[in-house]
Amino acid sequence: MFKPELVNKIKDHFGLNIYETKVWLALLTKGVASAGEIAELSGVPRSRTYDVLESLEKNGFAMQKIGKPVKYLAVKPTAVIEKLKKNTVEEMNEKVNLLSNIKDTKEYLELETLHSSKTELIKNQDISTTLRGRTNINGQISDILTLAKSEVIICVSTTELRKRLKLLEPILKQISDAGVKVIIALNGSDAEIKSLNERLNIKAKKIDINASYYISDKKEILFMLNESDENHEQMAVWFSSEFFVKSFVSLFDMAMKKPGK
Repeated sequence: MFKPELVNKIKDHFGLNIYETKVWLALLTKGVASAGEIAELSGVPRSRTYDVLESLEKNGFAMQKIGKPVKYLAVKPTAVIEKLKKNTVEEMNEKVNLLSNIKDTKEYLELETLHSSKTELIKNQDISTTLRGRTNINGQISDILTLAKSEVIICVSTTELRKRLKLLEPILKQISDAGVKVIIALNGSDAEIKSLNERLNIKAKKIDINASYYISDKKEILFMLNESDENHEQMAVWFSSEFFVKSFVSLFDMAMKKPGK
C-alpha cells in the first residue's frame, strides 16, 4: 500500500483517478506483474484491476507483455510526461483552431447580432461587476485599454506593473501608436520607475498612492482589490460609469499636482 499523500499528489499531477494511480504505482514498484499481483499490491479490487490496466495502457502509462500468462509493464515516468506534454499541446492547438474558425460560422454571426442589439442599451447604463482570477482580470484590462479612443490612465505599483509586463508592453505600444494619450503613475522606488520608463519607453511619474487601477476615456475603470499574488486569487472591480470615473480622475489629477510629483 502507498501513502495517501503520494497517491493524491500523483493523481493530481497526472490526471488519474484513485484506482489508476494505485495500479500505476504498484506496476512501477513491480516492473512486470500480472493483474492478480497488481491487485494484491495496490489494494484495488481484482475485478476492477483489468479495466484500470486497460485504461492505463490506452493512455500510455502501461504496456501489455506478449505471452501467457498476461502480464503488464510500467512505462517509465519520463516517457509518460513527454507523451502528456505532446497530447496537451495537440489538444491546445486543436482548441485554438476550433475557436479561430468559430468566427466563420452562422452561429457566431448570430451571437454578434444579439450582442450588438443591446450594446447601446448597455452603454447608457452604469454597470459594475466583480472579476476573479488573473486570466479574467487580464482580459478585462486588455479590453478597456485597447478600446480606448482618447486617453488611458494607469496607476499601479512598480511590482504590479512588472507582473503584467507581458500583457501591457504590446498594448501600450499599440495604443500609443494609435494616438491614444497614455498617463502612467507608479508607486515604487525611483530606480524601479526609471527602469520601467526605459523598458517601456514611457514617462511614468512617481505617485504616493497605494492603489492599482486602469482608466479608459474617463468612462471605465478597473480597480484592483489586491495585488497580483500567486498564493491568493486576485480580485478586481470594473465600473462603467462616466460620473463615477470622472470623479475618480479628478482625485487622481489632484494627487498628481502635489509638489514633488
